Amino acid sequence: MSDTEPDMVLAARLKDLARTGRKIVRLEGRQIALFLSGDWIFACNNRCPHEGYPLAEGSLSETSSGCTLTCNWHNWKFDLASGKTLLGGDDLRVYPTELRGEEIWIDISDPPAEHGRAQALHRLMAASHRFEYDRMARELARFIKLGGDPLDAIRHALEVASPRFEFGMTHAHPAAAEWLRLRETHPVSASGETELFVPLLEILAHLSWDTLRENEFPYPEGTASFDADQLAAAIEEENEKRAISLVRTALKTGADFKILRPALARAALAHYADFGHSAIYVQKAGTLIDRLGENAAPAILYPLIRSLVLATREDLIPEFRFYGDALMRWDRKGEECPSPEELRSASIRHALDMTVKASALPPQRLHAVLLEAAMWQFLHFDASRQEQTRNAVSDNVGWLDFTHMLTFAHAVRELCGAQPDLWPQGLLQMACFIGRNAAYTDGAQDVSGWSVEDPAAFFESELIGMLDHGQTEPIVSAHLLKTLMAARDEWLEDPDGAHVPLMLAAVNRFLHSPLKRRHALRSAHQALDFVADE
Repeated sequence: MSDTEPDMVLAARLKDLARTGRKIVRLEGRQIALFLSGDWIFACNNRCPHEGYPLAEGSLSETSSGCTLTCNWHNWKFDLASGKTLLGGDDLRVYPTELRGEEIWIDISDPPAEHGRAQALHRLMAASHRFEYDRMARELARFIKLGGDPLDAIRHALEVASPRFEFGMTHAHPAAAEWLRLRETHPVSASGETELFVPLLEILAHLSWDTLRENEFPYPEGTASFDADQLAAAIEEENEKRAISLVRTALKTGADFKILRPALARAALAHYADFGHSAIYVQKAGTLIDRLGENAAPAILYPLIRSLVLATREDLIPEFRFYGDALMRWDRKGEECPSPEELRSASIRHALDMTVKASALPPQRLHAVLLEAAMWQFLHFDASRQEQTRNAVSDNVGWLDFTHMLTFAHAVRELCGAQPDLWPQGLLQMACFIGRNAAYTDGAQDVSGWSVEDPAAFFESELIGMLDHGQTEPIVSAHLLKTLMAARDEWLEDPDGAHVPLMLAAVNRFLHSPLKRRHALRSAHQALDFVADE
């Protein structure tokens, strides 16, 4: 039987339904509720699509246009003729009925799978626009049950969300790349289907959170013959229209991310930009496109371009004013390898000077030295900074800030490894992180209890734990996952590196330390002080 042919089955006799006006029947594995309202006979799934409450226990109310069924558990209301939800979220599955004499027949044929998948995606986006997490989960499950490729749901969500990112790419995109990587490598257990479902739902949830009820901010139209130098220049000039036009043309002419990456990496590292986010986003955009295919590239690259164009450029503020001079002094002649012990307590200027003096060293070696110093800082973060309420705005530093050095260092190794001419920028910007973070560490605290003896077991346990992380804010779970994945990659790249014990202990401490995410007193003090000085 085809999907479109009716599949009529005998459900009940009219006299049986007339006794109470409602009846539950079981037909071919389905539990269906029958209702008699005036001259109308309605049939629907007995389980409320919200949380499964039996709808045969619900309330009926007749209207001029039909009949409304109310689920008495959470007051969701449905039009019994169409199944449309009138109050609530998910639609109700209804079945056409036919009265043949005294016999009630029901058409239990399923709609075409393609139609069902399209409807599920439509409802998934409706739930996403309101951040209805449980409803997103149900609609995704329905889409998959109907034979949909789960990655198609991710591609569709990225496409719908893309123009809603007013300021460009957010942590949702790199987190999506890492959730997909985790899904690929996760060992499937007895509940493997559930565990493989979680990363997909987390991607959708983060995209929803970051675009919640946002309007669209369309990307500029137009095309321009692609040129890598022009793309980097357009980003430097903060010319979104020009940059988007160049990328659009490149994609239309068949260019893949590997062709675009050199210009994007150069633009991302042209400044100590957006506290390292720009480089991280470029690297993870490539990871995400690798997994979703080049057809998904526009929905990923347009927000990336916007974020690069609008990125803050910290090397232009006084705190990092020495970066530009250090880059100009990079002559690949200095062979004085800095000491990690000296680096970890250095000022920004001193850290930059020491890095320049080592410019003749193999960049991978210098990267390891800088990473070792940074991981000592990460491990020794002074967590009491989270509790301060009378500090300057510039000293609002927490755990998530310290994770950026690790994810940035990972991006530097990958981007500069593929494009060696960018090593000076990447290494000097690592030095900026180190100099900035030095003031927020406490070397006297006892951190011995955070050591990791078995890295493989540590990563397996912690990554499995990410599947039920319990965090409310997607940005927090994104940092947990991205930090774990970056640490695993750096460990696999150099298992015996001097930075590894420090890195593992630091990540272990971070994962199991409280994160203070709302600072009511601090915000109040800073707002009042700021306004008083206006």
